[in-house]
Amino acid sequence: MSSTPVLPDPSTEPPAFTDLGLRPELLAALAALGYEEPTPIQREAIPPLLTGRDLLGQAATGTGKTAAFALPLLQRMPDDRAGDDPLALVLVPTRELAVQVSEAFHRYGKDLGARVLPIYGGQPIGRQLRALDAGVDVVVATPGRALDHIARGTLRLGNLASVVLDEADEMLDMGFAEDIEAILEHAPEQRQTLLFSATMPARIDGMARAHLTDPVRILIAREQPVAGEAPRVRQSAYLVARAHKPAALGRVLDVESPTAAIVFCRSREEVDRLTETMNGRGYRAEALHGGMSQEQRDRVMGRLRAGTADLLVATDVAARGLDVEQLSHVVNFDVPSAPESYVHRIGRVGRAGREGVAITLAEPREHRMLKTIERVTGQRITIDKIPTVADLRTRRLELTQAALRESLLEDDLDPFRVIVESLSDEFDLMEVALAAVKLAHEATLPGSDEAEEEIPQVAVRSPRDGRPAGYEGRGERRPARPRSAGTTQVFIGVGRRAGVRPQDLVGAITGETGVRGRDIGSIEIADRFSLVEVPVAVADEVIAGLRGSTIKGRKATVRRDREERPGEGRFDGGDRRERRDRR
Repeated sequence: MSSTPVLPDPSTEPPAFTDLGLRPELLAALAALGYEEPTPIQREAIPPLLTGRDLLGQAATGTGKTAAFALPLLQRMPDDRAGDDPLALVLVPTRELAVQVSEAFHRYGKDLGARVLPIYGGQPIGRQLRALDAGVDVVVATPGRALDHIARGTLRLGNLASVVLDEADEMLDMGFAEDIEAILEHAPEQRQTLLFSATMPARIDGMARAHLTDPVRILIAREQPVAGEAPRVRQSAYLVARAHKPAALGRVLDVESPTAAIVFCRSREEVDRLTETMNGRGYRAEALHGGMSQEQRDRVMGRLRAGTADLLVATDVAARGLDVEQLSHVVNFDVPSAPESYVHRIGRVGRAGREGVAITLAEPREHRMLKTIERVTGQRITIDKIPTVADLRTRRLELTQAALRESLLEDDLDPFRVIVESLSDEFDLMEVALAAVKLAHEATLPGSDEAEEEIPQVAVRSPRDGRPAGYEGRGERRPARPRSAGTTQVFIGVGRRAGVRPQDLVGAITGETGVRGRDIGSIEIADRFSLVEVPVAVADEVIAGLRGSTIKGRKATVRRDREERPGEGRFDGGDRRERRDRR
C-alpha cells in the first residue's frame, strides 16, 4: 500500500474534464449536466482509475466522489461486451444511496447504453430477478441484498472487473463487515478494488490492506476558510434542558428561516413525536425512519425535493446517503455519539461552494462531547444563546420587511394603487402603510408572538463531584455494571452455545432497527443468553426488531432484562448461576 497519500497541488492550474482522457460520450454527458471542471477527488482519482489501479480515497460526503469512480468504470467497459453478468459492483450502506448512485451512473452512461441496476431491501425481489436475468453492466447494491442474490445464484460475480466500497465506514458502523467479506470472497481475485470513506479508522485501513493491491491513496482534506472569510458551514450549538428541546428547535428554526433542513434524532419514536410537534408549529415537516416502507420513503423525498416540504426529521440510518440540493441547515437534536457521525451529518450542507448551517441542541452534560468533536474535527463550534421572544419578534419583522422590499422591487403594484389612493383621502398615508404591513406580517407569519414563552437559558456547570459536565462518557463502551446513564439491558435468549458473537448481535440490531453500532454499549454473552446495553429511548425498537428476525438462524426470546423490572420472575437456576459467575 502507498505510504504517502496523494494530495491535490494547489499551485497547478486545475485541469478540465477534457484533460482527464475521458471518452466523448462521457464528456458530452458531463457538459449536458453543466459540469464545468472536476472536483479535487475527481482530478486525483480518475487518471489512476482509468489505468486499472486500486484506490483508497478519503473524502467527505458531497465532494463528488460518485463521479470520481463512476466515470472510470463506465470508460473501461468494452463497447462490444459479451455476456450478461455485471462488470462492476458498487456496495453502499443504504437504499437511498443505492438509488442515487444508480441514477448518477445512468446520467453519465446514457450515451454508452450502460445497463445499471440498484438492488436493495424493501423493493420487490421479482423485479430485481428479471433485471439480473436480462443482463446488467453495473450493480449498485446494499450488502445484505447483494449477499441474498449471490446465495440464490442470481448475482454472478465471475466476470467482475471492479468492486467499489462506497461510504465504507458507514457500512462497518451498520454491522455489514461480515457481509462485505463474504461478497469479496465471491469476487475474482484479479479485479480492481476501490474503497471510499469519509473517515479512516483503523478497521478501514485493515480492510484496505486485506483487499487492495498497491492502491493509490488519496486524501481530500476538508476545505478550510481563507483568513478573514466566514466558513461555508457555520457551526453552532445551543445548551438547553431536554424538556425544552422541541420548543428550542422551533425557536431556532424560526430565527434561522432555512430553505430546507434535516433534523437528526436518535429513535423512530422521537422522529414521529418531533415531526408532529413541528407540523403543529407551522412547518411542513416529514418523518423518515427505518420503520417506513420504501414507497413511503420515496414519497417523502419527492416532497422534500419538490419544495412541498421544508423540514425532514430523520434517524441517521434513514438519512444516510441523502443528497438534497436545496438543503441549507442540518440540526442535531442531540449531540452525536461519535465525531464521525457529526462529520457525516454536517457534510450534507455547504456543498459545491454553497453556504450551510450546522446546529446542535446539547444538554449541559453533553458539553464535553462538543469539545471532543471540536478537537477531532479541528473546527470550532460556537455556543450561542437560545433566541428570546424579543429576538423572535425582531426576526419576524425583518422577514416581513424583506418580503415587502422584494415586492416593491419586482412586483407590478399598479392594480392596487386605487385602494391606496382611496384610503389616503380618509387616512394619513403612513397609517395606511402601517395597516398594510401589519396584514402582510400576520399573513406571512401566522401565529402570535404572545403565545411564545421564554426558554430558560442554561449555563454549563460541573457536577458536585468536581468532574467536568458531560463526564457520563457518551459513546464509550462500559462494563454492564454499573451501566451508563440513560441505558438499559436487553435480554436475548441465545448465547455461546448457538455460536453467537458480539458482531452477530450488533449486525442484527443495526440491520433491523435504526440504531447505530456506536450507540450499542457493553455486550455480555453467556452460554444460553446474551445481554446488550442500549439507550433507553430505543430499547422497545430493538426488542420489536429482534423479535421479528433470526440470530444465527434461530428465533430468540427478546425482552428487557428482568433485573430492570422488579416484581417479575427471575431466570431459572442455570441462568442464575451464569449471572452469579459473571459477577
